[in-house]
Amino acid sequence: MLEVDGIDVAYGSVQVLWDVSFRAGEGEIVTLLGSNGAGKTTAVRTAQGLCVPRAGEVRFLGQRVHRLGPHRLVASGLCLVPEERLLFPHMSVLENLELGAYHRRARARRRETLRWIYRLFPLLEERRHQRVHTLSGGEQQMVAIGRGLMSLPRLLMLDEPSLGLAPLLVAEVFRVLREINREGISILLVEQNAQHALEMADRAYVLETGRVVREGRAADLLGDPHIRVAYLGL
Repeated sequence: MLEVDGIDVAYGSVQVLWDVSFRAGEGEIVTLLGSNGAGKTTAVRTAQGLCVPRAGEVRFLGQRVHRLGPHRLVASGLCLVPEERLLFPHMSVLENLELGAYHRRARARRRETLRWIYRLFPLLEERRHQRVHTLSGGEQQMVAIGRGLMSLPRLLMLDEPSLGLAPLLVAEVFRVLREINREGISILLVEQNAQHALEMADRAYVLETGRVVREGRAADLLGDPHIRVAYLGL
């Protein structure tokens, strides 16, 4: 579905990614692993059209998309749930969710999608009229994922969904991601929690200082000595 091929990305004169390639196929869960500053966020921002690569290209569903606006990519089925959630804090849970269904295809099915999201996150239905800034971090992450799902994505990208969450909430987030994947939505996950990510994913890529240094089946990387030392603390 998503093919990122040999991208170089820079912010001004500072280059962040060098010849980075990765892909995510139909029905897959793929994870990008790496420490802070490795370039993971820049990689998914480029895939979403928020950064334009100096070299290389991004293809979604066979079409070159790296120069399309992010709103057009969302409408075509590619959606990013950003790091730190970036919600509208003084709007209600329901209003934040409905903003995810702004394009025509999603708007037509927003009531049906909203019922599905409430089944995934029953707490959000209880809190639907509550302002988002009054929610806990875990509850806000539920809203952010729900808002992404309201756009009816075929591929959902998530940037650090477990960041700052308590262990029980981390487990709940990963459980919901598995359920979303079972519904037929592919997932590209940027994550520092390597153990959870590798246990859930089909395939994985490891970024270090802006370059892909390892890739393969997640189960294989889980047993890789370098990964076990550098990312699992073993």
